[in-house]
Amino acid sequence: MKLKTTYLGKVYSFSNLKELFAKANEEKSGDRLAGIAAETVQERIAAKEVLSTLTLEDIRNNPIIPPEEDEVSRMIENSINERIYSSIKNWSIAELREYILSDNTKSEDLKRISRGLTSEMIAAVAKIMSNIDLVYAANKIEVITTCNITIGQKGTLSSRLQPNHPTDDVEGILMSIKEGLSYGVGDAVIGINPVDDSVENVKRLLHATHDFIREWKIPTQNCVLAHVTTQMKAIRQGAPADLIFQSIAGTEKANRSFGITAELLFEANELVRKEGTGTGPHRLYFETGQGSELSAEAHYNVDQMTLEARNYGFARCYDPFIVNTVVGFIGPEYLYNNKQIIRAGLEDHFMGKMHLLPMGVDICYTNHAKADQNDIEDLSVLLTAAGVNFVIAAPMGDDCMLNYQTLSYHDVATLRQTLQKQTAPEFNRWLLEMDIITEDGILTNKAGDLTIFNR
Repeated sequence: MKLKTTYLGKVYSFSNLKELFAKANEEKSGDRLAGIAAETVQERIAAKEVLSTLTLEDIRNNPIIPPEEDEVSRMIENSINERIYSSIKNWSIAELREYILSDNTKSEDLKRISRGLTSEMIAAVAKIMSNIDLVYAANKIEVITTCNITIGQKGTLSSRLQPNHPTDDVEGILMSIKEGLSYGVGDAVIGINPVDDSVENVKRLLHATHDFIREWKIPTQNCVLAHVTTQMKAIRQGAPADLIFQSIAGTEKANRSFGITAELLFEANELVRKEGTGTGPHRLYFETGQGSELSAEAHYNVDQMTLEARNYGFARCYDPFIVNTVVGFIGPEYLYNNKQIIRAGLEDHFMGKMHLLPMGVDICYTNHAKADQNDIEDLSVLLTAAGVNFVIAAPMGDDCMLNYQTLSYHDVATLRQTLQKQTAPEFNRWLLEMDIITEDGILTNKAGDLTIFNR
């Protein structure tokens, strides 16, 4: 395995795959903070060149985090289809990129080879792809999942309605839900981040959303994004939950800092299958984001993009209903500015789709990042063109509980109308019945009118 090259008369040598992967990554402030980033643009180009010549077998035979040391590595390794892997193991990363981008390679072809790829292989090919490569490749892959309704079909753009409230006031939450629905938002999930993570409060919010969804016959799913163990207790006490949510990470150590293990998530999946209210078969919701392992001091000097890919290798073992990366939420320590946020969003979406995940993105930023609303609107257009399964929206794009900026209900409607996308079919029929949209998918004058929910 050759780990050096000469570029512009200078020899660049890399000690191992971990260093090579980090140096080949696009500029990220998190990698700089960890002390593993390329020192110059020239070193980054040299690392990409070396990486492009490695074979898939080289990467598998030299694990970045050995399986005997980490359960995420073991789960990724054990999920590989050996027959498919054997048929492609001699491909270089450059050849994998060419195959992915070929006009002759269709969605089903990518779904097949995905089963023979480790997360590190998928991260490696993403590192040598441009932004438009990531858009074009991800748009090929259709991932369809079903809970109470089915989402992910080509030509659709679903959304999570995020009606967070700074005091978990049910009336305030319901007002936000009604507003979001009036703009056609909420088919992926109505998901609340609670201020109070107690079992009693989670039960209260689950009952409130479930009752409202049933009253108006809304084809969607409910979820309260408390810790998985809190949700499990609420379900065991009779709370109506369609989905169970949990944030996950790309290393066992980082997952343990979140208070979770692989076994616990398998237990949660079995519980929501037996006692949850979602029809299924998909009933889990995972959330990720570049930089979480470094913030937990559990990154093992691995770059944040590769660790993010490992999130998706971990997630695919559970066949979830939805997964989303929160691309700008952790802050500028990990993604410093608009350029880094946009790149990370495109990387995450592509890598998630290459793992055959129903991939969404919370297109967002914090107020101390070098980014603004125009930047996330730019990213939202790119991701919609890339076939993102769903995005997240809050009232006016301002989450008054989590204190960050995301897309608004209006933005989601604008994306659908501009890029000719619809909501999930069952939800679309409900919007038509409620006279919220026309047959052409255009919002009627009912948009923003909460009185449509008056009896």
